[in-house]
Order: sequence, then C-alpha cells, then structure tokens
Amino acid sequence: MSSQTHTNEDGSADWPAPPPPKGRRVRRLPVAGYSRMVFLMKVLLPSIAVVLVGLVIAWPELISNDGRFRLNAVRIDQRDAETLRMVNPRYVGTDNRNQPFTVTADAATQSSGNADLVALDHPKADIALQDGTWVALTASDGLYHRGQQSIDLKGAVNIFHDSGYEFRSESALIDLKAGTASGEQTVTGQGPLGDVEAEGFQILDQGARILFTGKARLVMYPAAGG
Repeated sequence: MSSQTHTNEDGSADWPAPPPPKGRRVRRLPVAGYSRMVFLMKVLLPSIAVVLVGLVIAWPELISNDGRFRLNAVRIDQRDAETLRMVNPRYVGTDNRNQPFTVTADAATQSSGNADLVALDHPKADIALQDGTWVALTASDGLYHRGQQSIDLKGAVNIFHDSGYEFRSESALIDLKAGTASGEQTVTGQGPLGDVEAEGFQILDQGARILFTGKARLVMYPAAGG
C-alpha cells in the first residue's frame, strides 16, 4: 500500500493522520455544542435552585390551613385576672407566746375583692408547743384569715398530737395566734389511753389540754404489763 504526502509551498510536508484502529469508532463532540451545554448548565442549575427555595417558602400558603398551628387572641375573664393563685404556698409566723407555726398547702387562691381571705387546697398547719412537742392539723380545704391568723378547716380534718393522739372530724377552727383549735362536729380518735368519741373538741393552753365536749365516750386501754 502506498501513501501520498502533500508538499507545502515552504517545502514542508503534511503527513496523513494514521487510520483509526479497526473495530473502534471515534466520536468527537463539536466544540460549539460542548460550549452550549456548559452555558446551559451554568444558567439552569441556579435557576432551578431558586425555584425550589421559593417553592419551599410558599408551600405552607399553598396547602390547606386547617391543620396549621395558630396563635389567636384569648379573651380573659376579668374575674380571673383579679384572682391570685399560688402553688405550694408557705406561711410562717409566731403566736402570742412567740412559738412558731407554719401553714402550707398544695395551692392558695386569693381574691382581690378581699385580700384578707385566702382559700387553701389541702392545707396543713404545724404548731410548736412550749414543752417542745407539736400539733399538726390537715384537711381537704381551708380558709385562711390573714388578719386574724386563723384557719377554718373543712372536710377530712385530721389532728395529730406529738404525744401519740390522733383525732378526726369534719371541721375545725385554728387560732394560730392563741395556739388553740376547736371543732363543733363529731370527733373520733385514739391515743395511748384508749379510743374516744365526742360531739366536739377543744385544744387549749398551747396544746397542753385537750377537752372533748358534748356527749363523749371513752374506751380505756389496760396499762401495759398491768
């Protein structure tokens, strides 16, 4: 097989390009088409990104509003605004003999109409006695008179004395300043001496004396070892 060369005017010769390998076809991308593709990619990709970001922002407005979270103005009753409610309140003071007492509750509600009265949820009063002992009273509800420093207890009233006595009634009035307590409803209880039932009770002399009023019934326990 002979090959031909072409001689240029300056004497140089152009050699023909070698033939491509057998069985393999070489495909070349035109330069103009490649440049056009690069240009389109540079323009289209940022445009697509901008469209996606806009769609994400506008999406909540395109869907239904039924399931969206809303913050709406709430009308507050003036009576609620005038009520002060405290959780786990604690009142601490001293009685006429400078003995400390503490009143606690699960919650306290005070109305601006009468700041002297405070409604108590599950109140508990602890009164220290002169001899170093104490008396504790609990109830379902209570009304604390701040000026008088007294508490009206209502419902499931329980009275515990440090000497081992426990009494139950449905109501009781505690005078925190005087260190006394009394009740005019049926009272039942037990202690080291026996069981007692009466129509009422009084705790006097800072807890030194406990009187049972009205018709009373006492069942004495025999002395230990007697």
